[in-house]
Amino acid sequence: MRSLIVIDKPAGVVVHPSPGHNTGTLVHGLLQHCRDLSGIGGILRPGIVHRLDKDTSGLMVVAKNDSAHSFLSRQFKAGNVKKQYVALVFGRVKGDEQEIDLPISRHPKKRKEMAVALSGGKRALTYWKKVEEFQSGFSLLSLTIKTGRTHQIRVHLSHIGHPVVGDPVYGYGKKWWEKHPLFKKGLLPSIGRQMLHAKHLGFIHPDHERYLEFESSLPDDMDHALLVLNWLDLQIKTNKDLDTNKKRTIIM
Repeated sequence: MRSLIVIDKPAGVVVHPSPGHNTGTLVHGLLQHCRDLSGIGGILRPGIVHRLDKDTSGLMVVAKNDSAHSFLSRQFKAGNVKKQYVALVFGRVKGDEQEIDLPISRHPKKRKEMAVALSGGKRALTYWKKVEEFQSGFSLLSLTIKTGRTHQIRVHLSHIGHPVVGDPVYGYGKKWWEKHPLFKKGLLPSIGRQMLHAKHLGFIHPDHERYLEFESSLPDDMDHALLVLNWLDLQIKTNKDLDTNKKRTIIM
């Protein structure tokens, strides 16, 4: 792939230099291995066509020349890039799937945050589909976004009352998820970031103009959390079965 690089970004890595993050970013790492990145993003964002939040893991595409950068940017702007995420959210989400079509703008008071706009704002479109529901009070969602607003998925999910587990900004306060009974009892693993992962990425390649699609496995922290939740569901089901059997024995 002479014109681009597809990266599986780990959580905790900042994409490009910004105030407070002058070293150790994804861009710094790229420049150590690849000197011919696109210059459209300027010296601070060479090759960067789109971003992921620091604590969101998963797939990104980086352009190695200006032609590829422009080609990919047009696809992103037109909404023709497949961007599919997986998120572990708080609460048991009603329904199987839904479209969230709510505009997003800067928060009127907290300027570093985004919010659903009461008036104005830019259109933001998120589709979610329920993958799994846990009896212990969580849901796993698959999300596809047709727009790329800052913090879009996190803002939309928080707005409908199901914030991403581990999200200290759009949840219910810093480390709000640790107030859940399962965390208090030590039954869930320590979670240090939002449980959001960019799992699928699909686009037309600028060199041969064929559609390509990439997939990333869930990172260990999300995988571990899901294993624990499945185990807890099994315990809940087993206990219910035991209770039912006890009742039947009494009736007999």
